[in-house]
Amino acid sequence: MTVHDTPAPVHSLEARYYTDPAIFAQERKGLLARTWQFAGHESQVRGAGDYFSFELAGESLFCIRGRDNVLRTFYNVCQHRAHQLVSGSGTTRVVVCPYHAWTYEMTGELRAGPNIKSVPGFDRSKICLTSVRTESFHGFIFVNLDEDAAPMDDWYPDVRTELGEYVPDIDILEPLEWVEIPEQCNWKVSIENYSECYHCSLNHPTFSTGVIKPDTYDIQPSEQGYVLRHTTECQSLDAMSYDIDLSRPHAGEYRSFYLWPMFSFQIYPGNVLNTYHWRAHDVDQCTVWRGWFTPGGEDSEVIRRLAIQDRATTVEEDIHLVESVYRGLQSRGYKPGPLVLDPACGLNSEHSVQTLQQWMRAAVDAGGAGNKDL
Repeated sequence: MTVHDTPAPVHSLEARYYTDPAIFAQERKGLLARTWQFAGHESQVRGAGDYFSFELAGESLFCIRGRDNVLRTFYNVCQHRAHQLVSGSGTTRVVVCPYHAWTYEMTGELRAGPNIKSVPGFDRSKICLTSVRTESFHGFIFVNLDEDAAPMDDWYPDVRTELGEYVPDIDILEPLEWVEIPEQCNWKVSIENYSECYHCSLNHPTFSTGVIKPDTYDIQPSEQGYVLRHTTECQSLDAMSYDIDLSRPHAGEYRSFYLWPMFSFQIYPGNVLNTYHWRAHDVDQCTVWRGWFTPGGEDSEVIRRLAIQDRATTVEEDIHLVESVYRGLQSRGYKPGPLVLDPACGLNSEHSVQTLQQWMRAAVDAGGAGNKDL
């Protein structure tokens, strides 16, 4: 290869993709409304009539379990005069609008309303709450505002099966603890930081010496769909910051399945399931939730101590990193530099960031979900 054949370095995204309010508004209407987003966990809606409300892409939604045991998600708005129907979580026999008492079945159909029978031509069967695509993924509830969205297994090929292999008891796990982390940065800055370990050895000493072996760390994008797979080995047992049982399959490994754009399943050594999910509030504000899970949500001193360690070290360290990056992106002195793309991949390569930025750019420039069709 001559100097003329050498490919030009790939540069990072321009700062405007992170700092421009108009781009965030476009993402909110497009990307965030047309991708699979985490809503909650099935343990929140075990019985008929159990529901919880949540915010997504500027919309208020609620998920409810019907008498037929089916999980459904609806826009949280009455079809009469647009009052919100529910708040928080609870259990109900029917959904009653607090404004005029229009009443809906748990399947969304209008059941009754004061004096509606006196209205000539009123057809109750034509009125129904607006539904939202909903899937359960090993008990984790995801929704997509795009009625025509491909199923999650198309978006994230083989992840469902692999999760079952690395966390054999995943279908009986329930949340033990949620850790809420506000960050003063654009959501994409936080996602990029999560999706590379180029910074780990320097910035995450506890994670790098007490959980994983950094020199074995690699991140690979899926050939199809929208997944980044993190893989590495655990530290030697005498260096691990918590006890693990290596007799179980895959117990000595760390895995992470990042599902574009706002969720990641993480398996710590010892088959410990934890999750990240992001919510973008504004161009410069997002929240990250760290979830920790045990069978049936039973208390575990090991998991609680691990959650405390994680919040005090890796999480706290990342807050300072991403907020500093976001301040830097607003500087007149910033010019996007070249990404470190090592053909051998590995710890000190940013090929995963390159893939992310391709998806990010395509979502804005083409108004789609990413850079390729499913």
